[in-house]
Amino acid sequence: MDKVEQQRAHFESISEYYFEQRQNKNHLLLKDLIWQEFFKDKSYLKNDDFKILEPMCGYAEGKKILEKYLDLTGEYTGFDYSDTLIEKVKQQDPDLNVYVQDITTYSPQDTYDIMILIGGLHHVYRHTEHVIQLLNKALKPGGYLINFEPTHDNPLYAYVRKQIYNKNDLFDEDTEEGFPLKSLNGFFQQNGFEIKDQIYPGLLSYIMYYNPDAFPALNIGGTRMVKSVFALDKLFMRNWIGRKFSWATLTLWQKTSECQIDQAHTEDHKAVA
Repeated sequence: MDKVEQQRAHFESISEYYFEQRQNKNHLLLKDLIWQEFFKDKSYLKNDDFKILEPMCGYAEGKKILEKYLDLTGEYTGFDYSDTLIEKVKQQDPDLNVYVQDITTYSPQDTYDIMILIGGLHHVYRHTEHVIQLLNKALKPGGYLINFEPTHDNPLYAYVRKQIYNKNDLFDEDTEEGFPLKSLNGFFQQNGFEIKDQIYPGLLSYIMYYNPDAFPALNIGGTRMVKSVFALDKLFMRNWIGRKFSWATLTLWQKTSECQIDQAHTEDHKAVA
């Protein structure tokens, strides 16, 4: 089976459980705190005329985030490789412009002012650079891309994450892989993007509350506990300590140049997969 198809089939098999568990109040509170922190100094992103793209949109979570924290209500487009997820989104909002599309074969027909991609690239990590090139092509000059991905910046975390992916049925170790942060940043920087802001929220509160579907035993305490642990994490979220010990990175990228896709390089990526 093709690796992209394998990942699609895996995610569809767990999608209902994934959705249900992520309605947990501690999880939702933590995400609220993370996005509040990230967007608190980004009023320049508020523009009613922005055209929005959410690749690998899942349940269109990015759309809700942009509406809640930036009041962005511009023209929205989303796509995902899961028929099940797109059908569910359509049931909730029949008029929403979402459709089924594999990001590795995406061919941009339009350009956008802002994109949001949450936890998507690590599901197609063999195609990362090619996908970033496609996203560059779909962004207007000076456009912004918000990306939240599982990352690590030390070898111990890389080892532990690999063991988790191998042993936890919520992950497919054959098609998912967290990124060394230096590598992920390099992919973007070498393909027409520069960092406008980067924070490291994957600290203790993330470990405890961000993945209640995969680690239910860590979801302890209530809202006061979530806020207290997050307040501690904030002390390190923007410095080298946070970078070194974070399990995830949230970045605002800005397109600085056009990216020419190397067809031979693209074929190499397909061959690896």
